Amino acid sequence: MPEISRFLGIVITMYYSDHAPPHFHAKYGGYDVTIRIHDGLAQGTFPRRALNLVQEWYNLHRDELAENWRLSRERKPLHPIEPLE
Repeated sequence: MPEISRFLGIVITMYYSDHAPPHFHAKYGGYDVTIRIHDGLAQGTFPRRALNLVQEWYNLHRDELAENWRLSRERKPLHPIEPLE
């Protein structure tokens, strides 16, 4: 489970063997949510404040996330993405 970013207690990961559609995972405490890269739709349970932070980060880094998804399909190393500050 390659970690691509970490901020404010939230860990962002992307798996090499994950299924379509392109997405990433966010973990916060015992919560886990998946976010689709093309439209930002979230699935899972996550505290609202933490989800808002993930959505803000996603909006800043959508192109980088799409590139990491492409790299994951090719089993290449993923690029770290700047955290939300």
